[in-house]
Amino acid sequence: MYKKITLCVIKIIHSKKYIRPTEIVAPAAVCALLRWVGTVWKEGRSKNRGNGWWLQLFEGMDRYVALRPGERVLLSWIMTIPDSGYMMENGSIELPCTPEEEKRIVLELSRRAESNLREGNVYYVVSTRWYMGWQKYTGQPVGVFTFNEPPTEAPTSSAADRPGPIDNSDLVLNGSDGADPQLLRTVEEGRDYVLVPKDVWERLYAWYKGGPVLARKMISAGDSKQFHVEVFPLCLTLVDARDNSQSVVRLSKKASLHELYKTVCRLKGVESEKARIWDYFNKQKQTVLVVSNQTLEESSLQMDQHILLEVQIDGFWPSGFGMDSTGNDLALVPVEPLRSSVTIAGGPTLSNGYSSSYSSNIYGVINLSSTNGDMEDGYESSRSMTRVDRGGLAGLQNLGNTCFMNSAIQCLVHTPPIFEYFLEDYSSEINRQNPLGMHGELALAFGELLRKLWSSGRTPVAPRAFKTKLARFAPQFSGYNQHDSQELLAFLLDGLHEDLNRVKQKPYIETKDSDGRPDEEVADEYWRYHKARNDSIIVDVFQGQYKSTLVCPVCNKISITFDPFMYLSLPLPSTATRTMTVTVFYGDGSGLPMPYTVTVLKHGCCKDLIQALGAACCLRTDEYLLLAEVYEHRIYRYLENPSEVLGTIKDDEHIVAFRLPKNGAELTRLEIAHRIGEKSLFCNTNLHFSSDNLRASERKLFLTPLITFLEDPQSGADIDLAVHRMLSPLRKKGYSSSISIRNGRESTNGCSTQLGPGTQSAENCESEEMSINSLSFHLCIMEDSGLSRRRISKETVIKFGRVVKVMLDWTEREFDLYDASYLKDLPEVHKTGLTMKKTKQEAISLFSCLDAFLKEEPLGPDDMWYCPRCKEHRQASKKLDLWRLPDILVFHLKRFSYSRWLKNKLDTFVNFPTCNLDLSNYVKSNEASEGSHVYELYAISNHYGGLGGGHYSAYCKLIDDNRWYHFDDAHVSPVSEDEIKTSAAYVLFYRRVRGKPNGAVGEPSHGYRAF
Repeated sequence: MYKKITLCVIKIIHSKKYIRPTEIVAPAAVCALLRWVGTVWKEGRSKNRGNGWWLQLFEGMDRYVALRPGERVLLSWIMTIPDSGYMMENGSIELPCTPEEEKRIVLELSRRAESNLREGNVYYVVSTRWYMGWQKYTGQPVGVFTFNEPPTEAPTSSAADRPGPIDNSDLVLNGSDGADPQLLRTVEEGRDYVLVPKDVWERLYAWYKGGPVLARKMISAGDSKQFHVEVFPLCLTLVDARDNSQSVVRLSKKASLHELYKTVCRLKGVESEKARIWDYFNKQKQTVLVVSNQTLEESSLQMDQHILLEVQIDGFWPSGFGMDSTGNDLALVPVEPLRSSVTIAGGPTLSNGYSSSYSSNIYGVINLSSTNGDMEDGYESSRSMTRVDRGGLAGLQNLGNTCFMNSAIQCLVHTPPIFEYFLEDYSSEINRQNPLGMHGELALAFGELLRKLWSSGRTPVAPRAFKTKLARFAPQFSGYNQHDSQELLAFLLDGLHEDLNRVKQKPYIETKDSDGRPDEEVADEYWRYHKARNDSIIVDVFQGQYKSTLVCPVCNKISITFDPFMYLSLPLPSTATRTMTVTVFYGDGSGLPMPYTVTVLKHGCCKDLIQALGAACCLRTDEYLLLAEVYEHRIYRYLENPSEVLGTIKDDEHIVAFRLPKNGAELTRLEIAHRIGEKSLFCNTNLHFSSDNLRASERKLFLTPLITFLEDPQSGADIDLAVHRMLSPLRKKGYSSSISIRNGRESTNGCSTQLGPGTQSAENCESEEMSINSLSFHLCIMEDSGLSRRRISKETVIKFGRVVKVMLDWTEREFDLYDASYLKDLPEVHKTGLTMKKTKQEAISLFSCLDAFLKEEPLGPDDMWYCPRCKEHRQASKKLDLWRLPDILVFHLKRFSYSRWLKNKLDTFVNFPTCNLDLSNYVKSNEASEGSHVYELYAISNHYGGLGGGHYSAYCKLIDDNRWYHFDDAHVSPVSEDEIKTSAAYVLFYRRVRGKPNGAVGEPSHGYRAF
């Protein structure tokens, strides 16, 4: 669809000093459009011919307008522009900016929005696919990629086309209401969409139009009031008790119950005084939602759950409503439950409304009642539990992507010391003063949930109240996105510890350095200091201690500390390898580039690749290798982080390495890109190769870019000399052309010359070439954006920064002098053969993971240690040793790796023992009083699938029955011990096996297995 705009009669006077429109009979919008066209084409496509001003309005349009000095021109024609152009609602035209201007405006508006975060700010959802196209167009780095996939978008380029209208169609449900489009539940921020502030959206929409418009508000989450955008508002299914009809209500989870009543009554056309809304979770009446300022989140309402509307008729409320899914009448439950004077923790009633009673132990009878506001759905308020039916086999309902939470909870509630503790009276240990906790609310919610799971037989429990409390403590879990079960476990244990910390006033203690004292003395001192501030059931059960040794690489200062741990995050070492081909260039121009194929660990890092390449190319001690990826003849990215995983490098990419001096960090880095033009343009040697002479379509990038360093650069002559030095290895040993060398300087005399040992050195050539008026190469310096360039001359004074980028235009002279084939056709990292066999997945032992965790390694450049002796930050070596082991030992297998470019999961099978895990050889403490170092497995948190999705479940062992069960959300089924060892194992839970009086290891034991 196109619009036609008529450019009306125009009278312009062209003077020698300026161009001034003096009389224009046209709409203001057209005048502005002409000014914009003149500005844009003056920058790139205007041509000065004599005293005339030539203006071509659009590329591909043959008609020129000639405006000569003093001439009055009458002009009228028809011009077409796309319908997605820039006409505003008020009839004016929003003129497109240059890419640099769009980028600057958006960055400024984004920074302004970031500095003014507040609840209620409006953000807009924009498709990542469209936004990445806009980033390319405006010359920004494209930094958003899909999971487990290489970057699907090309790097930014000055030739990137202007994107079309904003297209969010890939984010919304097909057939959703155009006035209220609904987002797909599967979309994720970064991968599928980005969030832009309101001001940014208004600018983008003015420039590009499109849609659909997806506005969302910022809310504050948790007690810490963390701000985040509520992309998915709460969606509730409203059931009308009068006719059993259903409709959808969408509100923010921060909306109040008053707003819910107002919305529902307006939707159904009833008076609020005659309406009563029930929490109708699982299509069962839970509790009446009383009109108040309590939020929907605080009322434990969940995504997609039902709410029930009842309308008072003739002053009476309906006595029942319809039939349930089994055909039974749905009877009303009491609005106000019976209250007890005992809390769920066994103590007196709290003033915050927590109220329930409990008296039992795991083998007795449990009687538990709770207020409806905090009770977990699916739990019967009073239920007997005999020894035969003592619980522990109840599943957890999935509240919407909460399988990660269910998996972690099942492992925790099946931890013997934990369920024994929460089934006892723990009210006296609740810390209501700790500002780091929830004043006991999280512990109470978890305790109530645990009791329901151990007393409800096999009836699934919906952990709604617990999720609400957890979201207040850790707001990142407040939504319905998939999360990490180990991350939730870490936050939950920390929250429970703070709620149950027996230390009410934490003393300030300044730790001391070891200073050569015995390790036992220092370790005990650190542990006493830790226990003086942290003392809870969580510390008693889960926390151990490891020894950390740091050694300064300069002065050999040794620092020893003893730190507590709650779990051990073990890396997964891999024996699988991959071959990688990298082309190595000399950064000083002393040799020809050479490809090297090396073998490295498949799951290694860039440091491993650099070490292998250094050995292959005989890297000198005063050199280092700089890795870079080349894409479309440009340096796309540098791989300067030695810890970046090699998984970010794909087999079809092109990687180069430059041999550079180790003092290069203090020098100016010079990037040299190559460009080729039409041969007909090189006939005139006086032609200057600047952006004013050649259009971008007449030149293109080619060859491999080069990198070198400049020492104290002053002018363009220094760059020209560096370019000459880098190209010197490519000089042809024999050539015949119109270019020869006279006294070491190129000239055009039609003779040929043989370059050999007797010819002048490159240095002499360079010095004489510098003596001529112009440079020996046609060079342009590129600005930071890469979109504008300016010609370099010998006298050009250049403002040098850390990186200088230049463009070398190749002419016939360069082709005759240099062999460009060495810079062509970079090999791919790995050329996969058609008959290549798929390698078998390797298996590793838990002990090899532990060895990798404890091995000595240098700290990363971003995690350097401050040496008290050197008084400087040093990249020290670090060694960990286990010193004190807890009763419950949790191993976290680090299957997920993250980097700027990639998120990856390792499906490596880890062979772990289910019993008799003996860690005696790993514990460095000589104290025998710490108990047995032998453990048995009792729970596993599993993760199936890849990132951006997947599913969590748990294997848990009922200790007294000595049987394993699979807890898959609400579904619970028995499994054999042989089935629990899979490549999905993610978090392993071990319990200490107590020693017998004679010192032998106690049961359970089914024979020692070596791994």
